Amino acid sequence: MRFSLLIIKAETREGDISEEELPPFRELFDAYAASLQEVGALIAADIFRPAAESTTVTLRGGSREVRDGPYIDAVESLSGCFVIDVPNRATALDWAEKCPAALYGVVEVRPAALAFHDGRWRGES
Repeated sequence: MRFSLLIIKAETREGDISEEELPPFRELFDAYAASLQEVGALIAADIFRPAAESTTVTLRGGSREVRDGPYIDAVESLSGCFVIDVPNRATALDWAEKCPAALYGVVEVRPAALAFHDGRWRGES
């Protein structure tokens, strides 16, 4: 089953984290991603740039509307995502618990309803 481990945390502002504090977290995330990859569970992983750098696009009445900034202006935002393929929800929860982001934010475990692979959409059976 595919799950997205959605990393939700307070937006980090310039100066919130010193350069000295970053390497230990990078090492934790490196080890986490490597362990997911080692067992064949990792499909994809992304850590996002700040929400302020995002752009939203809508199509209404045949016209594209583009707006700078996030869809929702919130204190906490989606800051990253690990897509994994594991046997069941319990295993996904175990991986979420091991995610370094759980130390300072929230890891939301969201099952996939459909996934596009091998040229078509497939549901979990």
